[in-house]
Amino acid sequence: MPIHIVRLGSERHPGEGVRIGTVRRPPRGVPKTEFASGNWYDIWYPNLAPSAETMKLGQAAQTPADWTAFTRKYKAEMNQPDASRSIDLLAALSHTAALAVGCYCEEESRCHRSLLRGLLAERGADIAG
Repeated sequence: MPIHIVRLGSERHPGEGVRIGTVRRPPRGVPKTEFASGNWYDIWYPNLAPSAETMKLGQAAQTPADWTAFTRKYKAEMNQPDASRSIDLLAALSHTAALAVGCYCEEESRCHRSLLRGLLAERGADIAG
């Protein structure tokens, strides 16, 4: 059962399972009771989101050098013990449980979820296409 990397708020994939929101903040203007039914997420897990400071770097990135600086900082945050253990856990669960992780960003290539995809792959996660 591979882990899906998704855009929060998008239609769910068949067999996707539990959707985990790896975002700093819940969706604005959406009642908490509608997070799951609106395809946002079932579980909010900001532990794998960039810090507020790092998120600002990513949002402001205009050049490849800017994106590289964001990437370096986010990966350093994900190397901290709690985040690192969380990535290990998700990688292990990807072999036995249906789940998805995601963020709101429209373009995955300019979003921390693209980096999270790589970190999960490095830890041996089974990742959906």
